[in-house]
Amino acid sequence: MTDTQRSSAPHETVERALALSRADGTVVIADETSTANLRWAANGLTTNGVTRGRRLTVIATVGGAQGTAAGVVSQSAVTDDEIEPLVRAAEEAARSSPSAEDAQPLVEGVPASADFTDGPAETSPEVFAAFAPALGETFARARAEGRELFGFASHEVVSTYLGTSTGLRLRHDQPTGHLEINAKSPDRQRSSFVTVPTDDFTDVDVAALDADLATRLAWAERRVELPAGRYETLLPPTSVADLLIYQYWMSDARNAHEGRNVFAKAGGGTRVGERLATLPATLYSDPAAPGLAASPFLVVHASTDSFTPGISVFDNGLPLARTDWMREGVLGQLPTSRYTAGLTGLPVAPLNGNLLLEAGGTRSLTDLVAGTERGLLITTLWYIREVDPKTLLLTGLTRDGVYLVEGGEVTGVVNNFRFNESPLDVIGRATEAGRTERCRSREWGEYFPQTAMPALRVPEFNMSSVSPGV
Repeated sequence: MTDTQRSSAPHETVERALALSRADGTVVIADETSTANLRWAANGLTTNGVTRGRRLTVIATVGGAQGTAAGVVSQSAVTDDEIEPLVRAAEEAARSSPSAEDAQPLVEGVPASADFTDGPAETSPEVFAAFAPALGETFARARAEGRELFGFASHEVVSTYLGTSTGLRLRHDQPTGHLEINAKSPDRQRSSFVTVPTDDFTDVDVAALDADLATRLAWAERRVELPAGRYETLLPPTSVADLLIYQYWMSDARNAHEGRNVFAKAGGGTRVGERLATLPATLYSDPAAPGLAASPFLVVHASTDSFTPGISVFDNGLPLARTDWMREGVLGQLPTSRYTAGLTGLPVAPLNGNLLLEAGGTRSLTDLVAGTERGLLITTLWYIREVDPKTLLLTGLTRDGVYLVEGGEVTGVVNNFRFNESPLDVIGRATEAGRTERCRSREWGEYFPQTAMPALRVPEFNMSSVSPGV
């Protein structure tokens, strides 16, 4: 390897970038990513692979007569010789930018991570050592029983190193894995889907997942056409996550304070303190949640965007703790940066890396089905888009199986629908919750994988039109 191709260890790269900086303040973030994956189609493996990646982000802050400006520059696969040009580019971006409205002193006083100088964590094909043989056995069983399996398994570990000119030296390793399986009948007219999260694939029972998919395909042998309308609907945990992740992203305190989102209070201010649900629903984030650990400090790679309006690059390294966004059905907090906390009068509460809902239930989704006289059981939601930010009205489609429940039993599959609902209305109208379990959003899991939700019974769920999808 030549000098121009050499890449130092992540912590060394952070230190070098900080030493080269001439800005008034500097934040450097090095992300090391390691992934392994398997893909299959029609009961056979098609591809597998392992990848490694590095991304370096430099945030420079420059003070002036009008205030402090920030410049952010990121680059992948940075070699040692490319560090200084990246630092200079961030400084130039700061000097050419207007002063930042959300400017704050960079965070300081956070104890250093003991493993900051250790090498990055890695994954490898060995993560599938037990899973792959079980998958092969599942292919054989599915083939013998007349169904086709398609899917994808991925495992990723991201090691994040964060250093600042104020002395922060922080490190976090985030393992994330998931499995997706789509089962189809030989004529491709019946389809069912499941996705589950995992840290290391040791807890994935692929045979049990396949058995569940086989049951759903059997349910779909009887088809019932239903019109659009409002139906009592059972939402599985993954679909609850689909809705509440989007609500979380769109719940910025400043937007509420200024009357621009569903959490705005009539007459001014926010709805913090208002009861939003009759169930004892507690929606919260906690970096230390068992099985759902997330970064204990804030990492912000870019300035505000449409999905994360409440974050600030100036808050990098801010310690994170449990935050109850809703407590026993009452709105407890909205996401804030240090800047927007000052504007709204709310405590500082940045967006966290996980989201959990507990609503007092202990029963499984199967138990909820058994207690349903007539209603619909959803498999998954997808293609979710916002219709009205003031009410947080969302639209989207059902997919891979909407089942009719009659007398406590699934009696057939019905056509797919387009739905129109606000997550806030859904959680407010829900009359029963199951037990909370770790799950993965089908729509947003790639971007926000750490969730735990219960199934919900929602009366009058608005299936606004019939969809022709399978």
